[in-house]
Amino acid sequence: MGGTDNQQLVQLLAASEQILIFTGAGISTGSGIPDYRGPQGIWKQRQPVYYQDFMRSEAARIEYWDYKLQGWEGFRDARPNAVHQAIVELEQAHKICAVITQNIDGLHTKAGTTAERLIELHGTNLAVECQSCWKRTPPAAHFESFKHTGTVPVCKKCGGFLKPATISFGQNLRQEDLTRASEAAAATDLVIALGSTLLIHPAASLPLMAANRGVPYVIINRGATEHDGHCDLTLRMDGDVVSLFPPAVKQALEPGN
Repeated sequence: MGGTDNQQLVQLLAASEQILIFTGAGISTGSGIPDYRGPQGIWKQRQPVYYQDFMRSEAARIEYWDYKLQGWEGFRDARPNAVHQAIVELEQAHKICAVITQNIDGLHTKAGTTAERLIELHGTNLAVECQSCWKRTPPAAHFESFKHTGTVPVCKKCGGFLKPATISFGQNLRQEDLTRASEAAAATDLVIALGSTLLIHPAASLPLMAANRGVPYVIINRGATEHDGHCDLTLRMDGDVVSLFPPAVKQALEPGN
């Protein structure tokens, strides 16, 4: 990344008051979370369990919980990195319109992004949710129980099937989240996509909604993305987003900017 590009990013951050941040797996690799779709991604090691199969088959529910157990400790122990913290600093400076994330690791929440600003389109591993009454509970006890018994946990309130509060293959995104995200895209004055190839829809369509209004659109990613031809500034780096975005935020928030 050249100095001119860096200064352009700083100037955009400093001038904007309603920033929409869109994040993908590339911001969490610095926290030890593997890129889901990378060469070593879990999705290439195991076949996903579709939501419809989860709901109708005990064998599928066992397979699903075993699959989620494989990554549970990594998600549980992961800590936010400097990118998550920089986003919180922007919110504390009253510059964030919304943070839309495809990530299910819960690191934005752990870092301190408020529920008012955070939209987790694909859900979160920080909770387990009943598929009948939608009551949410902390995940640790459920994973420990399944680990030792091999029995899929059920809701103590209604007896419904429990699953981590993430969006499974074949499961619809929550309309409330899509509505909030669309409203943010209509209100923002700067869109920044961090660590996403912008391949997965409908999530990837949200930054474009703002860009199509003429709002400045910045993409920071290690490789090419589907939106490179639609943005105003594309930044590449040899390392990861951690090495690039936080210094720009720090400079933008300095007095006088």
